[in-house]
Amino acid sequence: MEIAVAILTGIAIGLVLGYVGAGGSMLAVPALIYIFGFNPVQATTASLIVVFIGAASGALPKLRKNEILIKESLVIWAIGLSTNFTGAYFLPEIPEKIILTGFAMVLIVAGSSMLLPSPKQSSERKISPFALIAISLIIGAITGLFGIGGGFLAIPILVLFYNIAPTKAAGTSLFIITINTLTGFFAHFRHWDEVNWSIPIVIALMALLVSRPASRHSSKLSPTTLKRAFALFVFAIAAFTLVETWNIS
Repeated sequence: MEIAVAILTGIAIGLVLGYVGAGGSMLAVPALIYIFGFNPVQATTASLIVVFIGAASGALPKLRKNEILIKESLVIWAIGLSTNFTGAYFLPEIPEKIILTGFAMVLIVAGSSMLLPSPKQSSERKISPFALIAISLIIGAITGLFGIGGGFLAIPILVLFYNIAPTKAAGTSLFIITINTLTGFFAHFRHWDEVNWSIPIVIALMALLVSRPASRHSSKLSPTTLKRAFALFVFAIAAFTLVETWNIS
């Protein structure tokens, strides 16, 4: 039964990563905690490798279509290394309630970002150095603390403020998630032996199989509909996490 649930979880994560270009960790972390009984540190560690595999698979079709801003992605990753490793280092010292509450707040911000209106068509612009540094540090921090790749932050910023085409923004997001979560996984090396890897491996394999075809066909679906559905789902997860964390009745 547990394996069947892990398969369904992996399919859901693969679909979200492939179609939306972000959000895999937002499903993986609560699933590992509330369905499979992981603690937050274990769930964050396992989520990083699950989402890395799914995001890498989804990024390959985008790479072939030249829909990834590779230079900008690598800069965001490199600048965020400091906060990524810092967040991972201090994670065990933070109370579980604070971690889960912070995770729920990140989910709310993520869902809200997906509801922002699309901009009018205009020419693509370069990201300013100040904005690039700020984005990078924030993405690094949430990766280290919550096991989240930061795609939800990258996509609306690239689309709304720099007029990057949604397909290219999603591809860039997947690449950022790929390199960020891989780095975050190694930053969590102290917790590898705390994780029962059988369930995360099943989830990761299913995400790997599903995310690539989903990414390939993502352009055929309405981005607005996908983002709205994703936002509502994320809000529901955030509400559930807060209720469970604080025993709200």
